[in-house]
Amino acid sequence: MVDAEQDNSMEGEGGEKSFAELFNESGAVQGRFAPGERVDAVVVKITPEWVFIDIGGKNEGYLDIREFLDAEGNVAIKEGQTVRAYFLYSKNNEKLFSTKIGKGDAGRAFLEDAVQSGMPVEGLVEKEVKGGFDVRIAGDVRAFCPFSQAGLFRVAEPAELVGQRLNFRIIEYGESGRNIIVSRRALLEEERAKNRELLKESLREGALVSGTVVSLQKYGAFVDIGGLQALLPISEIAWGHVEDIADKLAVGQQIEAVVLRIDWENDKISLSLRSILPDPWERAEREFPIGMTMTGVVARLTKFGAFVTLSPGVDGLVHISRIGRGKRISHPSEVLKEGQALEVKVEKIDREAKRISLVPADEPVESAGDDKKEEPDDFRKYMVKDSVSFGSFGELLKKKLGAKKGA
Repeated sequence: MVDAEQDNSMEGEGGEKSFAELFNESGAVQGRFAPGERVDAVVVKITPEWVFIDIGGKNEGYLDIREFLDAEGNVAIKEGQTVRAYFLYSKNNEKLFSTKIGKGDAGRAFLEDAVQSGMPVEGLVEKEVKGGFDVRIAGDVRAFCPFSQAGLFRVAEPAELVGQRLNFRIIEYGESGRNIIVSRRALLEEERAKNRELLKESLREGALVSGTVVSLQKYGAFVDIGGLQALLPISEIAWGHVEDIADKLAVGQQIEAVVLRIDWENDKISLSLRSILPDPWERAEREFPIGMTMTGVVARLTKFGAFVTLSPGVDGLVHISRIGRGKRISHPSEVLKEGQALEVKVEKIDREAKRISLVPADEPVESAGDDKKEEPDDFRKYMVKDSVSFGSFGELLKKKLGAKKGA
């Protein structure tokens, strides 16, 4: 081969170049390739047996001329033309490539090496079939990828993968290559494990992170935060109640959120979007002064009263003792329904505790009964169930700064 002839000529000339120089020029240091790696290279020379391509770094690769013969036996390629080829192996610093890696002995050898070494192979997802996908790997070899192996989670929209070129690992190879099963999940799990170790060193609760929404569920959204998926619960998307998560987020959307909780043992990370949004309770005293009358919406009925939404994220409580209009009732549902518009009046507000006491609009504020003493404990029970947020991002920063001063 050409490289070998060059090496011999150098020796015949008395070794004008040092061994280190020859080693560097040979490609042992530069131009390293993994089996199956794809290159787009320019044809630099054509001989009766080989086609040589420029693979960069003063390196050349070669392909069998027979790959470029047409039906009449003519060479269907010219010097200066760019070809797409796949690296097969290197011998004596000579790098053999192929444009048809899936055919013949060379293709089979490549796939068998990929099975033994666990080397990834590129595949084109051609179509959805029963139980998974039909994938073409190594040029023209058919493989099957089960739905369960197509991603870290079951693919919600299989059609989205069709037509994509992705990396896979061969997990089964039988019948001399006629029965091949590949997995994309295996590679993604390895990538996630590496990213997990990197994030463990830097990720902290309370940190602000950027991510991409990858999946929407009834209970929240999964967000990719650099190779790991974190859950953004539906209760942490906004201060107000979110009925349909699709009204607030979309797959592919870029967001910033606060890390709410980290559980490395169970690989669970929770995020909060509402923690970086303005806290509506910070302006509640100005917007809802004592004695103000307004129309709210009954959000929830409990045994101790009715919660009424005054604005997104701000609910007030009408105690059960104020609902029956003088008539004793055992539950607010006897006279009210969730979703019902209700005219109320602000009786008391406690911004720190995020609590507003309401009374029916036609009842004087000063006529509150003794039963309202039960309200604080009941309200706290409700608030604990309703929210697990850290609060506003500003409050987070205050806590962190306070902790540093205390240290």
